[in-house]
Amino acid sequence: MKDIFAVIMAGGIGSRFWPVSKTIYPKQFLDIFGTGKTLIQTTFDRFKAIIPEENIFIVTHESHLELLKEQLPQVADERILSEPIMRNTAPCIAYACHKIKNLNPDATIVVSPSDHLILDEANFHEAIKKGIDAAAKEDRLITLGIRPSRPDTGYGYIQYIDGSPKTELKKVKTFTEKPNLEIAKTFIQSGDFLWNAGIFIWSANAIIQALHAHVEELNDIFSDGAHYLNSDKEKQFIALAYQRCPNISIDFAVMEKAENVYVLPVTFGWSDLGTWGSVYDLAEKDFSGNLAIPKDNVMFYDTSNCMVSAEKDKLVVLQGVNDMIVVESEDVLLIIPRDQEKNIKQILTDVKSKHGSRYL
Repeated sequence: MKDIFAVIMAGGIGSRFWPVSKTIYPKQFLDIFGTGKTLIQTTFDRFKAIIPEENIFIVTHESHLELLKEQLPQVADERILSEPIMRNTAPCIAYACHKIKNLNPDATIVVSPSDHLILDEANFHEAIKKGIDAAAKEDRLITLGIRPSRPDTGYGYIQYIDGSPKTELKKVKTFTEKPNLEIAKTFIQSGDFLWNAGIFIWSANAIIQALHAHVEELNDIFSDGAHYLNSDKEKQFIALAYQRCPNISIDFAVMEKAENVYVLPVTFGWSDLGTWGSVYDLAEKDFSGNLAIPKDNVMFYDTSNCMVSAEKDKLVVLQGVNDMIVVESEDVLLIIPRDQEKNIKQILTDVKSKHGSRYL
């Protein structure tokens, strides 16, 4: 297990969980379901069950360093990668994988977001082990694909070549990022598409070779400065390196171009928790379809199919309300119909235009 590593990406803002998720306190550091653990704490615990704790690295924005250390004090400073600016997932992954290869040239690496929900952890662990085994044996870039349950337009889709039914790993044919509803329906009907979970498994050598082949300028930034990684000059080097990095996802940079991309179809109760609606869909509701977080703080009268997330010491009473999302933070109250949640992005733009960053 000394050659197995995990990289947890915790650099996002989670703006669709506004007003609870904000720039200074994004969703990965929140206890979304009121379980007593934040999303990043849950993700860390999930990985340390199968990967040595000292081999788990976390990438986050430098403004969230103290928050991360507060929630995961057991993670040593040398395993926290601080990004000076947000540059999407390709620079994040390039940084982490070069750093780990510098420590262990034989490393096999699992890369995962910090804010996903996994309901069946036993199946998740089994899938990760299968992916690690396959990636360690051959130079394959492996992604996990979720069997779709509906034509959702909020996910990326992976089309695979079925090949031998005896082989669980499938060769990837195409990636499609967030199609419209009609296209998503055709994907579901075809039966050879999966949701892209954004969880990757590869050897350090395989991903660095792919970065060199498809985004050479990005890879060269970290390759040329590899001798600074894991040294007292790393932070200074990264501050300059990120200024030169393009803002690009690993999907666009590598996964859509490489020939050695494979998908492992999995089923373990997954959600990327992208919206309040996804929380509503997954959480346990009362007999009228209402969800309250925390449970004891909300009283419903003649109300159905509503979701309320409020401060733990505040009582909320709803009467005669249907199909609404009500979310309260310290300085913002959001009330929006469930079927109009997609408008939050525009609302944030309007809030910034009128009030600056005060409420963001």
